Amino acid sequence: MAQYDPSSNLMSGMPSPQGWIHELARGEIHPEAESLLNLGKSFDPQQLIEESTIEFLNALREQFQNYAKVFNSYSEGSTKFQEIKVYQLAQSPADFMIYRNQIKLVISNVAHGVINLTFAQHNRSSVAINGQNTAVSTPQLQPAQDLLVQVGAFRDIRWTFQGEKVLPEQIAKFYFAEFVKATRENKRTKLGNQALLDQIKQLLQQKGLDL
Repeated sequence: MAQYDPSSNLMSGMPSPQGWIHELARGEIHPEAESLLNLGKSFDPQQLIEESTIEFLNALREQFQNYAKVFNSYSEGSTKFQEIKVYQLAQSPADFMIYRNQIKLVISNVAHGVINLTFAQHNRSSVAINGQNTAVSTPQLQPAQDLLVQVGAFRDIRWTFQGEKVLPEQIAKFYFAEFVKATRENKRTKLGNQALLDQIKQLLQQKGLDL
């Protein structure tokens, strides 16, 4: 059986709130190493925020991956519905995106102390029928939102939305549910596609009669 590591919290994907005690104790045992590695440097809020940003993004990605794994288990290899994919973004330490049915949710560190969640949809070329462009209807997407960091009086780091503290599991649960709804292939889209096919069929039949 795996031993419990008190300096980490594997269940939440975030460092243990008591991790600093272990670092303090290690520095007490090896003070020369602590001085050499500059572990006892003065408080640097910018570095704390950067580290917290990566930790929060990693915890979010882990939550999304767990949700996607369970959700996709019902798709039977995309035969029931399209599976949700989670991709890490290149050229970034922890940014990632969720993708399904031409829609993506991008979660990224867009500025110092800011994590942005943005829905985006790939553009599809429209089809011209009788001189008019017919486009596939698009679902209503959630507007982009920002999570902002706050540094407390005692160096505690917390992530907030509209001034309220939020946790990775809260954000992941809400946005995963919204993403599933936004990327669901609804009947209205299928009916619109059928109407488009019917119009094309009528045009072909008319050309056949003219011949």
